[in-house]
Amino acid sequence: MVLRALQVFALPLLLASACGGERTPDPVAPSIEFTALPPAAAGGSDRTARIAGRVAGAAPGHRIVLYAKAGVWWVQPLTVQPFTTVQPNQNWENTTHLGTEYAALLVDGAFRPPDTTEVLPKPGGSVIAVATGKGTGTDAHAPKVLTFSGYEWQVRQIPSDRGGQNDYDPANAWTDTEGLLHLRLAKRDGHWTSAEVILARSLGYGTYAFTIRDTSTLDPSAAFGMITWDEAAIDQNHRELDIEISQWGDRGLPNAQYVLQPYYVPANVARFSAPAGTLTHGFRWEPGRVSFRTARGRNAMTGVVVASHAFTSGVPSPGTERVRMNLYYFRYGPRPPQKDVEVVVERFQYLP
Repeated sequence: MVLRALQVFALPLLLASACGGERTPDPVAPSIEFTALPPAAAGGSDRTARIAGRVAGAAPGHRIVLYAKAGVWWVQPLTVQPFTTVQPNQNWENTTHLGTEYAALLVDGAFRPPDTTEVLPKPGGSVIAVATGKGTGTDAHAPKVLTFSGYEWQVRQIPSDRGGQNDYDPANAWTDTEGLLHLRLAKRDGHWTSAEVILARSLGYGTYAFTIRDTSTLDPSAAFGMITWDEAAIDQNHRELDIEISQWGDRGLPNAQYVLQPYYVPANVARFSAPAGTLTHGFRWEPGRVSFRTARGRNAMTGVVVASHAFTSGVPSPGTERVRMNLYYFRYGPRPPQKDVEVVVERFQYLP
C-alpha cells in the first residue's frame, strides 16, 4: 500500500519533468506574528517595553506599524516614529508604551497610520496583514485609576522632573463621597511626595474648564497645574498648554499664569493674580488660537472675569495629548513647603 501511494504521488513530478521543467512553488501568503509581547498594563506615557515578531512573505518596501491599546489604539512607539523596519531575516523589533493589547500591521509604503483609532484597519489595500495579542501576565505596577467628572484618570506613581526631581505617591490623589477630586503635596518620612492625574484619552480641539476651590493661600513653593501634554510631540513642544497656580518660590510674583510652550519666549507667558474663592479656569483651543479665561464661581461664561488672554502664534495642533492635573513641590525655590498642601477640584468639563 505504501509503495502504491508513492507511485501515485510521483506521477505528477514525472509528468512535470517530461514537460521540460520543475514545478514552481506557490508564493507564501504574507503574514505577521509576535515573538515577544509586553505585559498587560493600563497604559500611559511613562513606561515602555520590548515588542518583537517576524513576518512571512514581506516584499521590499513593506513596514510594520505597531499599536498599543489603552482605551483606544495608540500608534507606537511615537507619533513621529510610527514605522518599524522589517529586517532582511524577516524579523522586526521595537519598543512600545504599555497597554492591555498590542497590534502589529504589515503595510506598504502608501499607508499613513492614524495616531489613534477606535478600530484597527482590516487587511486590504495598503494593509497587508494584521496580528493582535493580549498583554502577558499581570502588571504589578498598574496605575491606580480614578473616575472624576465622568472621565477615567490614571494616577501617577513614578518620578518626573517637572519642577525638579519629584516623586509621586498614588495615595496623594483621591475622590471623596461628593465626587470631588483631591490632590495633595505631602511630606512622609521626611520626604516630599507630589500628585498627578492623567486623563485616559485625548480630546483635541475644544473648550476645557476646571472648577477649583480657593488656592489663594497656596504655599509659594507648591505648584498646581492644569495642562495638556503629549509625550511624543517633541516638535510641537509636547502640545503643552498650561494654567498654573504658583509663585515659584517668590511671594512677590503673581500667583497664576497662562502658558503656551515654550515658556522661555516672553510672549508665551501671561501672568495674573488669582483671587480668593472658588474659580473656574479654562481655555478654548482651536486652529491657530488658544484663548484662556478665569472667572469667579463655577461657570466660566457667567462668572465675573478675573483674567483672560489669547495666544495666536505657535499654537499646536491636536495629537495624542492628554489633560493632566498636578500638584508638586517646585524645588528651585529658596525653601520647601511649610506644611502639607491640598487642592480640591470640583469639576472638569470639556465641550467640542
